[in-house]
Amino acid sequence: MKLLYVLIFGFLFAPAFCFGQETSPYILIAHRGGIVGVDAPENSMAALQRAIDRGYYMVEIDMRLTKDSVLIIQHDPHFRKYFETDRLVSDMTWKEIQILKHPSGYRVLLLEEVLAHCQGKIQVMLDNKIAGMDENLFSKVVDLLGEYKLDQNALMIGSSASTEYFTGKIRLSCTRGQLESNQSRADYSPDHYYLFARDISMEDVEWAREQGIMTVAAINSFTFPQENILEAARQKTQELKENGVVRFQIDGIFEDFFRE
Repeated sequence: MKLLYVLIFGFLFAPAFCFGQETSPYILIAHRGGIVGVDAPENSMAALQRAIDRGYYMVEIDMRLTKDSVLIIQHDPHFRKYFETDRLVSDMTWKEIQILKHPSGYRVLLLEEVLAHCQGKIQVMLDNKIAGMDENLFSKVVDLLGEYKLDQNALMIGSSASTEYFTGKIRLSCTRGQLESNQSRADYSPDHYYLFARDISMEDVEWAREQGIMTVAAINSFTFPQENILEAARQKTQELKENGVVRFQIDGIFEDFFRE
């Protein structure tokens, strides 16, 4: 009965995930910039558009800073994966990065152009991979989210250095332990945080619901043994579903688990 209540609660207070004419009670976040494939690299416009076309509620994008303080979307600290160079993002200017091209046509994107494309189509989860704390820089991030009307629903996987600045401005990822600690803060609000983990028990889900805290589980390919990745991920997904989780950040290869 408790599990049924959790599922109903999650369904009523969040939009459905749509597959064409189908709907699902699960709310999906596309990992690494969208539906990634051979011709749609991570954090590319092609991957982002696929997530939009597939009806995902949200897309997770990785935020980094160039040598000349330009906000871009890039997962790794270097450009080895798609551009065969070990140079670091932080050691290159935006002018130098703009020259990089992948055979698929993929190029590195500015944070602002991605947010502009998301406006009115899909919500955003920012993975903040910028070291340190720069109030002027991070205020620009907040302003951009507001400009493109993405601020009300935005989620952030934050860095410890920037946590204090973003608290109350963007909903921040936490473990249950961090959430319980944050509840002692004078400025605490459940709207400031969300529970984000790979392992979330039924008790965690019920506790979060009672506290009014959003719960998101991650199903990411790099966390599973590559020799049986689909079966291992399927089992973990089923376990999380049975525990009452309704929001998932996933890699596109696991999408079919949410049709079943």
